[in-house]
Amino acid sequence: AEAELRLQRELLLQIQRLGRLQRRETPPKSPPKTPKPPQKTPKPPRVKEEEEEEEEAAPVVPVLVLACDRSSVRRCLDKILRYRPSARRFPVIVSQDCGHAETAAVIASYGAAVSHIRQPELADVPVPPEHRKFQGYYRISRHYRWALGQVFRTFRYRAAIVVEDDLEVAPDFFEYFQAVLPLLEEDPSLWCASAWNDNGKEGLVDARRAELLYRTDFFPGLGWLLLAELWDELEPKWPPAFWDDWMRQPEQRRGRACVRPEVSRTMTFGRKGVSHGQFYDQYLKFIKLNDRFVPFTQMDLSYLKKDQYEGFFLRQVYSAPEVHLEELQKDPGRDSGPVRLQYRGRDSFKALAKALGLMDDLKSGVPRAGYRGVVSFVCRGRRVFLAPPSDWTGYDPSWS
Repeated sequence: AEAELRLQRELLLQIQRLGRLQRRETPPKSPPKTPKPPQKTPKPPRVKEEEEEEEEAAPVVPVLVLACDRSSVRRCLDKILRYRPSARRFPVIVSQDCGHAETAAVIASYGAAVSHIRQPELADVPVPPEHRKFQGYYRISRHYRWALGQVFRTFRYRAAIVVEDDLEVAPDFFEYFQAVLPLLEEDPSLWCASAWNDNGKEGLVDARRAELLYRTDFFPGLGWLLLAELWDELEPKWPPAFWDDWMRQPEQRRGRACVRPEVSRTMTFGRKGVSHGQFYDQYLKFIKLNDRFVPFTQMDLSYLKKDQYEGFFLRQVYSAPEVHLEELQKDPGRDSGPVRLQYRGRDSFKALAKALGLMDDLKSGVPRAGYRGVVSFVCRGRRVFLAPPSDWTGYDPSWS
């Protein structure tokens, strides 16, 4: 019986070997009925391993969220955690000032998903008597210095994305910063990248061109990326108050630019704050938040490097036909070619900006979202460059 069983087993193995041999040698008579497209083909295990290796090799860039006494920080954190592609590559650090218990409880509710650090100095900052009404600005500047010090000195990260607790981020917020990080590392003429367009109101941007990015001489803030090397430079002279306007001074900017998007990747929902809603009702609440994912990491962004960008951008601006404000306002929008609207001084710029719904304030002579004095925006569906004369030689810090 055992011999018979062995014989049957051998015959079965021979039949299986023969079947495999025939399948290898005989081509199929007809193609499969529903061939899978190449992109749908399952990746072999080694590709997954390579992806894991790339994930491990990718730089770690923390998101530093500065919080105080807004329990609505939940709205900010919910979107950050929803859209971040990797907890390892984008750890979230919430730095809280003010000691506000309700806000602390909200932050704690996220558990290990975020790191909660607390600014230890909660007393008022000593200020000159005439600056007592600006105490909030002094406290914010102190908090920024401490929190950035923790990120770059204590935790020793090489870059960071800074977000305030009243910002909501777009679906491609992380994709954008991941793509522009190498530009900051390679181009010394760039000192930051921001998610914000100061003139990003609906109607002033081309939402169909969400992939457009620009250089700007104006420091936008409101969701921005910096490198540790910049903190090395700024920390020793960090100001006691009004840190963002201080960043916009020529002594800090030193001729460098930031990257900014056509369509903002952040929006603010914080009407109440130390600025008492300055600009919020007129501009900020109308900012268009991008809702279409743009695969920036798959794009070549080298055009944003100064040696490539400047010549192309200026040719585009000054080759555009010049028009007057009245012509632009009457234009029905049928001709979609870009045009140039020229200003010839501070008052001229402010009048034109105000008439067009742009932010008209200047910081150290630099207009919001401007590059070499030029502000790019959309009016009635048409690209417009609000520009100085072509012989422009630089910003006048007395313009304000």
